[in-house]
Amino acid sequence: MCGDEVPSRLTRWLKFNFVGGIGIGVQFVALFLLKSILNFDYMFGTVFAVEAAVVHNFVWHEQFTWSDRLTTDRITTDRVPPAWRRSLARFARFNLTTGAVSIVGNLALMRVMVGEGHLNYLLANAIAIALCSIANFQVSDRWVFEG
Repeated sequence: MCGDEVPSRLTRWLKFNFVGGIGIGVQFVALFLLKSILNFDYMFGTVFAVEAAVVHNFVWHEQFTWSDRLTTDRITTDRVPPAWRRSLARFARFNLTTGAVSIVGNLALMRVMVGEGHLNYLLANAIAIALCSIANFQVSDRWVFEG
């Protein structure tokens, strides 16, 4: 892709899913370690596993998925360059939206599928992730990394 070319929505969706796929790995590893190795409750482990994936995904979405929407700034005399301030603001929006959708959605779905349906916690986690991904893409594309 050339410098000024804007990726199509399909290209961005594919990038989003690529990053998200790696984030799923982060989430699964974190959940497995917390539940199976450290013997944390699956609900408690889910919160921390989702947040680990949210942080991972934000970094890579900013650098890869929506990098064309970010502007480069020169360092100013302020202590925090404008690019960092905007990045922190985006991170807050990302955590409040996709983080909230992921955590609330995952917890609710895990409670139903594992707590009530006695489904394996890792299988339930995979289903919850898939169900939350479309909402997360829409929020990220239209608000967090708005063009």
